[in-house]
Amino acid sequence: MKTGSATIDPALFQLAIEQTKDYALFLLDATGHVISWNLGAQRIKGYAPEEIMGRHFSVFYTREALDRGWPGHELRVAGMEGRFEDEGWRIRKDGSRFWANVVITALRDEQGKLVGFSKITRDLTDRKLHEEALAQSEERFRLLVEGVLDYAIYMLDPDGIITSWNAGAQRIKGYTANEIVGKHFSRFFTREDLEGGKPWEELAIARQYGRSEIEGWRMKKNGDRFWARAVITALHDATGRLRGFAKVTQDLSQRRYIQDLEQAARNVSEFVAVLAHELRNPLAPIRAAVHVIESTPAGHPAQDAMHKTIARQSAHLARIVDDLLDISRVTRGEFTIERHIVDLSEIASHAAETAAPAIEAGKHLLTMDFDAQPVRVEGDADRLAQLIANLLNNAARYTPESGHIVVSTRAEREWGILRVRDTGRGIDPAWTERIFAMFVQGRPVLERVGSGLGIGLALSRRIAELHGGTLRAYSEGENKGSEFVLQIPLAATMEMTSETHESAAATSATPPAAPRRVLIVDDNKDAASTMEILLKSLGHEARVVHTGIEALQVTAEFKPDVVLLDIGLPDIDGYEVARRLRASKSDRSFRIVAVTGWDQDTDKRKSQEAGFDMHLVKPVAPADLEKALAQRSGATLH
Repeated sequence: MKTGSATIDPALFQLAIEQTKDYALFLLDATGHVISWNLGAQRIKGYAPEEIMGRHFSVFYTREALDRGWPGHELRVAGMEGRFEDEGWRIRKDGSRFWANVVITALRDEQGKLVGFSKITRDLTDRKLHEEALAQSEERFRLLVEGVLDYAIYMLDPDGIITSWNAGAQRIKGYTANEIVGKHFSRFFTREDLEGGKPWEELAIARQYGRSEIEGWRMKKNGDRFWARAVITALHDATGRLRGFAKVTQDLSQRRYIQDLEQAARNVSEFVAVLAHELRNPLAPIRAAVHVIESTPAGHPAQDAMHKTIARQSAHLARIVDDLLDISRVTRGEFTIERHIVDLSEIASHAAETAAPAIEAGKHLLTMDFDAQPVRVEGDADRLAQLIANLLNNAARYTPESGHIVVSTRAEREWGILRVRDTGRGIDPAWTERIFAMFVQGRPVLERVGSGLGIGLALSRRIAELHGGTLRAYSEGENKGSEFVLQIPLAATMEMTSETHESAAATSATPPAAPRRVLIVDDNKDAASTMEILLKSLGHEARVVHTGIEALQVTAEFKPDVVLLDIGLPDIDGYEVARRLRASKSDRSFRIVAVTGWDQDTDKRKSQEAGFDMHLVKPVAPADLEKALAQRSGATLH
């Protein structure tokens, strides 16, 4: 035998075949019977030469292969195509199975007649078992991942397109695999995060550092938000090429809710402590003023000063109560506004007057830089003034003495912009959003003396949002000052309204009421007695009772022009008293005015339904009392 220029001894070649142990090398005749057998065949298949020579090679096949005629198929294909290769299970002499790679080659003589086949069989059982084990492991892992319900586990391609989806992802995010596979994962992010490029930033971090981990709000299919902890891991192949990302998301909404509750409890506890301090501050000078008035003779100069102190501190208490009522309205979603076309610059000017005491107390310089043209917005003048006054008071409180505060207004495209800048203590960047939460001031309780209740900024942001705008805070850090920016839509029309100012003028111009007969119904004896003295000092005739039953009895006898009726009474409430008075057949008409501490919209609606003509909230301003007494019987005002 020759190969190239070398001559191979046929006996040596035959010896090489016979003694090869890693391959079963043997010959079949044209019908498939074994006619040669080497050591490799004996080792792999277990037959000695004398046991297998002359037998049909189908003895090596499984029952399933025999039933479908596979051995004959192999020979037919090899005969037609010259060669056949296959992998499959084969049977040893002892009946055990092994995974075989089989190559059958057709052997033809010089005339092309088929004289037999050579067959090479290799035992690949170890490789097959490893592959099966790997496949089983991958399948178990796939089933594990797909069956996990507590975590959203899914794959992304290098561009962020979703390529897999497990049951946990469906439970947490609400999408089925058919709905979401092939879509970009950015749809899980909030609008704010999308505008800030957050999804692509997370992929960039994972691509650069191998891993990205973040907590934040994410969106479900139905639009609900949930608090998520998400980990993105970059996946590379053996060559280092990025093949995609694995993303694991955990819904931590419950944990976040508990943390928020705990923080809210701490905030409320601190708020109560601050509220107690803020209430004691004005109460202390009021009590001292009362003591001075009691201990000095009538007409003493100190008495006039004490009267002014009481009036000033009482007004401060009233503002605290108003803030508390605003909190209640916000939490119940009843905080509303009345819209008119107003000038933002003019409102800012009025707000500066309101905040003047705090600014002057800090010896601050206030600069007002208003747009040359009116900045016309559609809004509630009182609420906007409250917002801007809050910002100015905030700047005055947190700016060291002799600081500089600048309030400016501009009309920029479709927005009215108001800015309040100061040279104060600044804001830690981590707090620029948190300071707008209710009861939050960003400092320990003991450092908050005189800084209010910690609700002004929360109310201010709510007012901005009700106007379709935003209120944001900016600061470069501690002791670098801060800037608050209010942005609300400009009004579509250019007409201004002076309704608020006309109303105020009308209020201030209300003439003194003609002498009235007034019945005062209040279970608080001090409040009733004080009201009686006040009315008599204004020239009215007054009578006091402390229960609802007494009110019904005395009305018929006293025949009042006006009944000042408290709602919370010890026997029957004021609503029932009003209904009974309206139902009585009196020969004299009279007005019923609620004088109460209940100030919710539902309270006012109930008083109107019960027959009240007017609803006043304690403490009643003298101007409102004059208006109530000046109205003719039968007129209503709520």
